[in-house]
Amino acid sequence: MKIQDKALVTVRVVIGWLFFYAGYSKLTNPDWSAAGYLQGAETFSGFYQWLASDGMIGITNFLNAWGLTLIGISLIIGLFTRLSAFLGAAMMILYWFPVLTFPTVEHGFLVDDHIIYAAILIYLGLIRAGRIGGLDAKYHLKNRLG
Repeated sequence: MKIQDKALVTVRVVIGWLFFYAGYSKLTNPDWSAAGYLQGAETFSGFYQWLASDGMIGITNFLNAWGLTLIGISLIIGLFTRLSAFLGAAMMILYWFPVLTFPTVEHGFLVDDHIIYAAILIYLGLIRAGRIGGLDAKYHLKNRLG
């Protein structure tokens, strides 16, 4: 395996671990809820207030925690990597809007960690990073969702 391939696998696995751990820590903490984060949204506050409403917060918490966990596992093992990368990028954009007070965000000017993660995930999806050192190559999924 070339050094570039090793670096790509490392980036995929590290981002996968970040997602997996974030999801797992939410799943194992019975007191965790996305409500506080969503209720403080600066941009699209009506949408985020709806996600945090009594009728939606259970669904929102479930999708958030399980989405993070499953995307993380997918990236770590390199299976359905393309789909997971794009879904992960979408999640990062959804996390970005609540902290955006145009044109600034909590830690910068337009760009913060959410945008950086989204960009990395889009790149991993575009190059089908699971084909290198992942199960996408083994199962020949390079022309499908993987």
